[in-house]
Amino acid sequence: MTLIKTSFLSLIATIIKLISGLIINKAVAIFIGPSGLAMIGQFQNFIQITLTLAQGAINTGVTKYSAENGKDSSTLPVLVSTATKISVTCSALVGCLVILFADVLSLKIFNSLEFESVFIVFGITVVLYVLNSLLLSFLNGLKEIKAFISINIAQSFYSLIFTTLLVIFFGLKGALFALVTNQSIVFITSLIYLKKKYGISFDVFKSKFDKKVAKKLSNFSLMALVSAVCVPGSHMIIRDFIADELTIEAAGYWQAMWYISSMYLMVITTALGTYYLPRLSEIKSRSELSAELFNGYKIILPIVSSLAFLIYLLKDIIILVLFTPKFEAMRELFAWQLLGDVLKIASWLVAYLLLAKAKTFIYVSTEIIFSISFVCLSFFFVSEYGTVGMTYSYSLNYLFYLIAISLVVRKVFFTGPQNNELLKGHHKK
Repeated sequence: MTLIKTSFLSLIATIIKLISGLIINKAVAIFIGPSGLAMIGQFQNFIQITLTLAQGAINTGVTKYSAENGKDSSTLPVLVSTATKISVTCSALVGCLVILFADVLSLKIFNSLEFESVFIVFGITVVLYVLNSLLLSFLNGLKEIKAFISINIAQSFYSLIFTTLLVIFFGLKGALFALVTNQSIVFITSLIYLKKKYGISFDVFKSKFDKKVAKKLSNFSLMALVSAVCVPGSHMIIRDFIADELTIEAAGYWQAMWYISSMYLMVITTALGTYYLPRLSEIKSRSELSAELFNGYKIILPIVSSLAFLIYLLKDIIILVLFTPKFEAMRELFAWQLLGDVLKIASWLVAYLLLAKAKTFIYVSTEIIFSISFVCLSFFFVSEYGTVGMTYSYSLNYLFYLIAISLVVRKVFFTGPQNNELLKGHHKK
């Protein structure tokens, strides 16, 4: 599979996921409205945190070591078996806790016991959700691109049909049930597909649990856990604050704006994940590293800026196409949110170097610090300026992050004598 073919197939999968998400979002906007969108956003953040805990936060490590071992390696069955045992154990434990505290979670997230059954179903199906993600991580690492993308496309189509129907007929509760069952059902079809296509046998899961492999996988857990808790966690705190300080509808407007950012930036983040991150990982020369960072800014930043400017010009049309006239109040959020998007990508182009070179301590520290600062800035600006204050805090926080991360990366990678160990990422935490 060449880079061009891989990129082309990835683009198709991304476009299909994008279109599917837009249609689902339109259905939610029509049948549930701004308040429902805010509640769905809150639940999605909860799912993000819960799934990372249920996965044991090892999926990045699974992809890396699958790629290193290769499909014909004698150590691959041990990796598969060990990773599966970790995932099943963690997901079973997390699932039991979700079921046990379903009433508490329903009250905390939705201020109602009406959605207790959603958490119970999520607790029951979370193991299938986790196994599906694990399966995709293995396929990604083994460069089974066609299978990986085929499953992702199938997942997008299934999500589109299933979620839209449940939203239309059952409203908010239908949307929530769709969120907790989509990947679980896709896992079953994925497993059948892979058994027929590649002859995958359950015997591969019977290998012993290897403590050394488990330790290697756990090295990737900290960064994944911090990201999974800090980002959605800060969003949940902020969304609650907006709902309490202003209205639940105001929280829905911000969620809608955040959704627009996520959708168009998906094209950029996919490129960063498939090309930019692996490319930075393999570079050992400081001059080559500098040139690659410059190329990233030269190519990616103009694209993001152009997309952001185009979205700003078309904001009124976008609100009507993606949402409904009920969301008209969100038009004041576009300018500063889109500026924040540009600053976000500008900072990520630098921050990806910390990921590529496994600078765990620096990455984790900055993630925590700027998640806290985002919450604090949001509290201040929302109190002072209302909903639009969220976009002020978003832009300002990423401006601070860009400055800080640029200074850190410059000091670690580009000052002092050439240090190949640093560039290889072998420097100890």
